Amino acid sequence: MRLEKCYFCSSTCYPGHGITFVRNDSKVFRFCRSKCHRNFKQKRNPRKVRWTKAFRYAAGKEMTIDTTLEFEKRRNIPVRYDRDLMTTTVKAIQRVQDIKKKRERAFFKNRTIVIDMG
Repeated sequence: MRLEKCYFCSSTCYPGHGITFVRNDSKVFRFCRSKCHRNFKQKRNPRKVRWTKAFRYAAGKEMTIDTTLEFEKRRNIPVRYDRDLMTTTVKAIQRVQDIKKKRERAFFKNRTIVIDMG
């Protein structure tokens, strides 16, 4: 099952859902719902619409520059099965998830610091 990303809001488009728009130059735009499709047709900039992922990244509300996000990118090179490689990969994935959780906690902690002026 292939999950696509919405062109406007960057949420996941599940198979059989949403709208696909193909431009004359064969560029394919996938939208998760009509709300995103409408905003695209109105030529709105996703970085200026507050509910999109692009706005959240641009405004510093989400973690944008994180090396653990790079690690999770999909690789299209098939690798021959090897048990040792599999165990090290699983350990690495768990380690990456731990690091990611720790960084997220620190990120949210820094954003929610309350300054006492009294």
